[in-house]
Order: sequence, then C-alpha cells, then structure tokens
Amino acid sequence: MKYELVSGLETHVELSTKTKIFCSCTTAFGGEPNTHCCPVCTGMPGALPVLNRKVVEYAIRAGLATHCAINRVTHMDRKNYCYPDLPKAYQISQFDEPVCEHGYVELDSGKRIGITRIHIEEDAGKLVHEGGFTFVDYNRGGVPLIEIVSEPDISSPEEAKEYLEKLQLIMRYIGVSDCKMQEGSMRADVNISLRPVGSKEFGTRTEIKNMSSPSFIVKAMAYEYERQAEILDAGGEIEQATLRYNENDNTTSKMRGKEDAQDYRYFPEPDIPAVRISEETIEEIRLSLPELPTEKLRRYIAELGVSEANAKLIYPYKNVARYFEEAISLGASARVASNMIVGAIYSTLRTEEEKENFAIRVPAKELSALVAYVDGGKLNASKANNVLLKMLESGEPVSAYVKAEDLAGLSDEELLSLCKGAIAANPKAAEDFKGGKEKAINSLYGFVMKGSRGKADVAKADAILRDLLR
Repeated sequence: MKYELVSGLETHVELSTKTKIFCSCTTAFGGEPNTHCCPVCTGMPGALPVLNRKVVEYAIRAGLATHCAINRVTHMDRKNYCYPDLPKAYQISQFDEPVCEHGYVELDSGKRIGITRIHIEEDAGKLVHEGGFTFVDYNRGGVPLIEIVSEPDISSPEEAKEYLEKLQLIMRYIGVSDCKMQEGSMRADVNISLRPVGSKEFGTRTEIKNMSSPSFIVKAMAYEYERQAEILDAGGEIEQATLRYNENDNTTSKMRGKEDAQDYRYFPEPDIPAVRISEETIEEIRLSLPELPTEKLRRYIAELGVSEANAKLIYPYKNVARYFEEAISLGASARVASNMIVGAIYSTLRTEEEKENFAIRVPAKELSALVAYVDGGKLNASKANNVLLKMLESGEPVSAYVKAEDLAGLSDEELLSLCKGAIAANPKAAEDFKGGKEKAINSLYGFVMKGSRGKADVAKADAILRDLLR
C-alpha cells in the first residue's frame, strides 16, 4: 500500500537574552559545570521566579516574524514530570494561553507550514554520562526557550528540512537567537505518522526527540517512514512512542512510551502573575523588526538585479547581506559586488560559521572602490578578483595594488591591433570559429587579454573579433 507521510515539528529555540528566564544567572554557553546557576534555577525551596521581560518581547518578535496572532493576555503553567535534569520536578512552561498562535512559514514552493503556537518556557539541565556514572550540569537550566509548534502540514523529509532552515534563518535575522544547532541553541522534535494516500484520518504518531541537524532529520524521517510502512504492510499497529535517533546507523529506537498533555498535569503557575500585552507594545516591536529574509531575497532579485543564484548565496547570512548593502550604498553596482562576494570572498571562507561571522579584512568602502573600477571599464573582472584576493590576505586598500598605469586602459586602435594579431597568431582557431565552432573564439580572447596584460575590455574585444572574422 502507498502511504502519505504526515509530520509536524516542535522546535526549541534558546533565546539570546543575557540572563535566564526567571533569575539573573548568565545564559553564556559553556563554563565549568554548575557555575551558571543559583537557588532559583536549581529549584531550591523558598526561591521564587521572576519573569524576564525581554523573554516575552523576544517571543512576540518571533511571533510577528512568522505571521502569528499575539495574545493580549498570557500566563505561565507548571508542566509536571520527574527527571534528574529538572530538580524541582516541574518545568515552568505555557499550556492554554501561549504568547503567539496561528502563524506560518512559507516554503519556496509557496506551500505554507502552519504554526500552531509559540510559547515560552525554561530549559532543563544537561545529563552527562561518563564511566558508568551520570552527572548533572545545571548551567543550562533556566535558559529561556521559545517552543515553536508547527501544524502537521509537512509531507516529506525535504519539506521538514526546508521549514527548519527557514525558521532558523528568521530567528537569526530578527536577533532572538543564534540558532547554533551544534551548541544546542536550536533543536527539534519530529512527530511523524503515516496514512494511506487519500485518507483524511491521522495515523498513530511517533516522536523523534532532540534532533540537532537538518540533514539528520531527513535521514531519521526516511528511516521512520520505511519502518512504519513495513509494520503497516505486515498488518501490525504503530506504537505511540518517543524515539531517539542513532547517528551511527541512521536508525531510530524507542526511549519510552509517548506522553500526552494530560500526563503532565498542567496547572497555572501560582508564583508568576499573568502578563498583559498592550497593542502599543506589539506595534513597537513590529516596527523594530528588520526586513525579513524572504523579502530581502525578492528585493535583491527584482529591484537590485542580482542573479537568483548569487542572491540565494548572500541573503542567508545576515552579516554578508549587511556588508553587500553597505557596498551598494557607497556606489558599487549590485551585480559586480555580488559576483565578487560569491566568487573571491567566499573562496576564502571555508565553513558556514565563517560566512555567518564574515570577519574579513576588506571594508565595504574598499570593495566599493574596487567595483567602481570594474563598473567604469578601468579593470576587467578577472584582474579585479585577483586584486581582491590580495586585499583579503593583507588587509591593504585598493590603492596598494591598483596603480594609475593599471587604469589607463587601451585605446580603440590598440585593441584593434591586438585583435588582428590574435587572428594572425591563431589561424586554426579563426577558421574553426568561421566554421561554426563558437568556443574557438576563446583562444583569441586569451591572446588579447595576455597582450593587454588584462586591460582589454572583453565586450569590446568580442565585438571587434567577430567583426573581423565575418
């Protein structure tokens, strides 16, 4: 039988506040175990939580950026469960009145993945298993999270990956989180079930916990689809369960039976009053939002004339996009500037993290000055890229590598002479071109560029060569 995959993601995003959600402990990543905690975030008797206002503001930012409605009244709830990483035996979270509801993230296909809710909660501590012992580090306990719960609108592993990557990009753009999955500041639980194609009823779902990579999500979902399909084809029933993903062999295995909301015995948190959010606050946060990633991509292509390929390589990185736009504001053409960023600059940045940080030694004004020479026909693109590579290595300005004689260019007479010389020196290439072999003209270009020491205008040389070869 053919089955349709039905999936939704519960994505946990650590917020980039300086202090924890209910106390003044630092949220800095790392540190010696149990040095970033206090009686409040370790649940000591008599310690009372105080809600961090910035956490609510960040949740509202996330909601507005994902087209959610913002609830005017919201409150915290106790989610009860007993586990060593949560010493007070309950997590302060939200149940029936989250900060945000009913939003969506749009995929490249135009399909919208609905967002059921975005709520705030505290993170738990971390268990470390070593040498047959289990240690608890409470540094992460009390770090503020938003949980973004999607509708079961995801129909393939590829859609899940794209949804998560777009969500990650949005959260970074609006400044609420660095979303570094390798550090645990963004992780996802994947709910997955199967149903016969054409059926409207949901199948029994399983949940794959704490996925830390979009590529692992694709592999885990593909495996779980095959596992469930095999059980259903054999006439069996899917057990509702919480699963772990095994990176070594790309399989899933059972951790425990799947809990439902009633198992957590939610009730309103008595130590934290309800939060009332004014329309003025919402509007103030809305006006503070930057241009969102999808809007930026469309503008780069439609208004700036950047190629779609270049635009898709620039816009995901907030610092790169800022640098690119600064260079344009200083007079650089978007087309040439984007080519140089994607070409020369990216060739020196080996990892995604290096692109995100974008700590290069060439200021935007120097890139703009170099692009101006290309735009004005003073330098060709190849020579300009070579100059840029030297600037990236040394940190020296354009003037250190581009001299007056480099900008002199060629007269029309000199270029005509070089083109005639190219034809005379490469008779076979000239005949091949006349015979219909278009690529043969590349040999003639090479001769002209070498003879001009890279100064020749390629477009002009092309026109002259074609005219002479008629």
